[in-house]
Amino acid sequence: MDRLVRLGDFLRSRRARLTPEDVGMEVQRHRRVPGLRREELAQLAGVSVDYYRRLEQGRSTNASPVVLDAIARTLRLSETERAHLFDLANPVCNPTRCAPVAQTVRPATLQLLDTLDRGDTPAAVLGRYTNFLATNRLYRALLMWDDGPPQNRNLAQLTFLDESCRILLRNWDIVSGDVTAMLRFGIGRHPRDPVLNDLIEELLASSDAFRRLWANHNVHDRPSGIKHYHHPVAGDFSLNYQGLTLADPDQYMCVHTADPESPSAAALALLAKWARTRSSPP
Repeated sequence: MDRLVRLGDFLRSRRARLTPEDVGMEVQRHRRVPGLRREELAQLAGVSVDYYRRLEQGRSTNASPVVLDAIARTLRLSETERAHLFDLANPVCNPTRCAPVAQTVRPATLQLLDTLDRGDTPAAVLGRYTNFLATNRLYRALLMWDDGPPQNRNLAQLTFLDESCRILLRNWDIVSGDVTAMLRFGIGRHPRDPVLNDLIEELLASSDAFRRLWANHNVHDRPSGIKHYHHPVAGDFSLNYQGLTLADPDQYMCVHTADPESPSAAALALLAKWARTRSSPP
């Protein structure tokens, strides 16, 4: 999809979630739109209605940073949403952002994964395409994978195309929304990457759930939150997870932790013990 079309869709979705009350405007009866009108948004942002209309219709190719900043403030965008808006409006097309990339993990990062594993902490490194670049032993046990390399596994494909993921994650609806929002942010940053575009097209064609979530236009840069597991070995437990930015572009480490001295911490310790036994030589 053309980036200007994505820009218009994103602006409409953010405008629709604001109400006149949110911005201190007097509410009129019989409004036909759920959120702010274009005219109201343009007035609040200090731009002409025609200019803003052309932005939403994908007909403006030279939006200035000053105008974009005013629109972002008016729409009350988060920092991640603001970055996404600027990516869509003013993409920087160079070989590292528009071409597919083959990513590798630094030896120091692999050492960190092993260190976290010894501390009973599941962790994985993911790349531009939500693909797993490296995982530690406990993370593989958490997802019930064979104990070995990730073998081209992909978080988005796992989430939407593998039914076992819905069984494993008790709050799959929330986690799947976060994964979709990460892809939204990624395609805004790398609009012409063919691998990323192919991945999104595959998910749109194969998953009703992904299509519904994609239409929300939510964006996330790095994941964070809580995952509630229903695990065949360790039972029901919950883990906090946080995406940590790494030195290499478009890579982050997702680290999972349990609250100290909680039932989830005990379940994670049980899973770690099972993982060590499973991967030990006979």
